[in-house]
Amino acid sequence: MTERAIAAARAFIDAFNAQDHERLAATLNYPHIRLAGRFVRIESAVQFAERSRRGEALLAAEGWHHSVIDRIEAVQAASDKVHLAMTVSRCRADGSVYNTFETLWIATLQDGHWGIQFRSSYLR
Repeated sequence: MTERAIAAARAFIDAFNAQDHERLAATLNYPHIRLAGRFVRIESAVQFAERSRRGEALLAAEGWHHSVIDRIEAVQAASDKVHLAMTVSRCRADGSVYNTFETLWIATLQDGHWGIQFRSSYLR
C-alpha cells in the first residue's frame, strides 16, 4: 500500500510537469480537498482539469518549469489510506530552484484506485 501511495504522488508530479490536465486529474480521488490558506473541495476529474488549465498562466508568471519531489515519506499507513510527508521544489527551466515547501498528501484507495485525495501545503 505504501508503495502504491508513493507511486500515486509521483504520477501526480509527472502529470503536473507535463501539464497534462486529464492525466493529472486521473491521479486523484474525489472529492479532492486542498488546503493552502483555505479549503477547496473539487468534486470531479472534469472540475479539477478545468481548474488546472486555468493555473497554467500563474505557473508561467512565476517562472515555473517543473517540480521535483525532494523527499517523500509515508508517515502513517493503513490498508486504504497513507499519509505522505513531502518536500517539493519548484524549478526554472535551467533547473534552479526558486521555491521549496513542505506538504502533506493523503492517498486513498477507492474502487481499486490509489489516488491523492487531500493535499495541504506550506507553499510560499
